[in-house]
Amino acid sequence: MKNRPTRKSFQAKLDQMVRQLRNDIVTGRYAAGDFLPSEAALVEQYELSNKSIRRGLDQLVEEGYIVKKHRIGAMVTEAARQSKVTITLGVSPSIERDLDLQHVLDSFHRDNPGIRVKTITFSTSTSFDYLNTARQYLENGLIDVMSINHINFQEFAEHESTHLLEPLTPNAKHYPFLTEAFTLKNKTYVQPLVFTPVILCYNKDHFREADLLEPDSSWTWDDVARAAEKLAKPPERHGLYFHLLSENRWPVFLLQSGMTFRKEEEGRYRLNGTKLMDSIELCGELIHNRKAFPNFLSENSDDAIQLFLQEKLSLTLINYLSLNEFKDSSLNYDICPLPYINKPATLLISIGMAINAKSDQKEAAGVLVDYLASEKAQRLLRERTLSIPSMKPIAEWKPESENESLNRPESYYLFKDIIPTYHFHRDLNLSANQFKSIKSTLQLYWSGLLDKNELASKLEEELAAPAP
Repeated sequence: MKNRPTRKSFQAKLDQMVRQLRNDIVTGRYAAGDFLPSEAALVEQYELSNKSIRRGLDQLVEEGYIVKKHRIGAMVTEAARQSKVTITLGVSPSIERDLDLQHVLDSFHRDNPGIRVKTITFSTSTSFDYLNTARQYLENGLIDVMSINHINFQEFAEHESTHLLEPLTPNAKHYPFLTEAFTLKNKTYVQPLVFTPVILCYNKDHFREADLLEPDSSWTWDDVARAAEKLAKPPERHGLYFHLLSENRWPVFLLQSGMTFRKEEEGRYRLNGTKLMDSIELCGELIHNRKAFPNFLSENSDDAIQLFLQEKLSLTLINYLSLNEFKDSSLNYDICPLPYINKPATLLISIGMAINAKSDQKEAAGVLVDYLASEKAQRLLRERTLSIPSMKPIAEWKPESENESLNRPESYYLFKDIIPTYHFHRDLNLSANQFKSIKSTLQLYWSGLLDKNELASKLEEELAAPAP
């Protein structure tokens, strides 16, 4: 009796049969005039009763996909083959580059001719401003599928908005720590597609010219500063630069303190004299070292990446997604782990796809998301970009011959060795609103408008403030 199938399992098998047959018709496996497998064959394939099989076929009749021919079988209709479903995919501006999206969608359309994907781009000033924009698109039915990163999902969870996302079945071949980042109360809402740690990128020619040893995992920030001073040749080039105010840059220094933001027993935050404050101070010393770090007014991380591409920088902080800016270049560069303060640590960024729970095309949306997370699409991504696929066997796959047209760094597989150093933003124990708040305060400190004691007091006050 323990192994007796439940009504729920029967319904799941029936839904699977209907979904599979419908997709086989729409994608052309069964052409107009073809007959579906016999009821007996379907009974054996899906482990359902004759009655259940007939009920599923009746549903396809009602939907116009088949007609039943007495004593012959279920025949696909002409109208079914002519029907196409269009779904809308909302993506952030960098997704086209990070996933080689158009090429992957072209492959999807060839495999699924009955589904058309229309893309729209939406963006916000930072990842922490994402929720309101995404909510409008979802609630108004403007998108069926959307790209979303782990910071976006943190906001959805904190504002109890995960009901807008359709729960998904995790892919067992993906790195578990990526799936876990998009899971809440045992439900996974986002299928991860790519991930990247923040790393140090350096110009090999500049190091050779300066007769310096290339950086490695033993380097501290002091080592970087000393090397940057020797590499700099202003105004021709500078030693080290990165866009500090990026949400994927400044938190690195806090993570490397080895501490998190936690209240003491009396309910207060105390930051003075802590390793957190030391890490903030070290960051300030680094960016104000004019022998190593230029006074460049960048708007975003792309500015620093372009400076490095133009060989006006010798060192920068970067991630694997941004390495795609170098893939068609002749730049002689490589990557290594981030320098560290108290312990090796780096920030992890994960990006995936979510389905609008209110979509009228959830079935087609699910086909798209499953395809993007599939071995075929993940292999395309691995072959055509420098991004790291979320599927572990594909990410770690070493082909006999790489795509020689891509300028892939020699240390590309570094990401495997530094997995123990990975941390998400949430590991600092800060909410999305707290991140926004303390970033503004840190900006004042690093601009010289607050001293260290004022900074500690202001941060303690902001962290203790009730959530809006």
